[in-house]
Amino acid sequence: MSEHEGPSGLDDLDTRIRAAREREMAETEVKPGRRTSSSGIALGMRISIEFVAGVAVGVGIGWGLDHFFGTKPLLMVLFLLLGGGAGVMNAYRAAKGLDATVGLGMAQRRQAKRTKDR
Repeated sequence: MSEHEGPSGLDDLDTRIRAAREREMAETEVKPGRRTSSSGIALGMRISIEFVAGVAVGVGIGWGLDHFFGTKPLLMVLFLLLGGGAGVMNAYRAAKGLDATVGLGMAQRRQAKRTKDR
């Protein structure tokens, strides 16, 4: 591109780039009710990791607090249950396709707005 083309050359380039991106998105788009096998495996792995991580963090915090306060299985059991609940909540959010917005209600509203805008 020469220096004499100016803004019209950039506008033309921008138009061509946008058209190419739209074509690529249309070619690679997955239908809403249909997932490819690799995305299903990835989602399953993410859900299982979310659950296991929640339980592991809960047990770790409970064990540490039990060790510190000397209340041996009490806090570990309590935080095991809390970590399990957090893991289930994170797995639910991953399965529903909700983003990492703080708070489930905010993530659900953002998801609803996204689907309404389409």
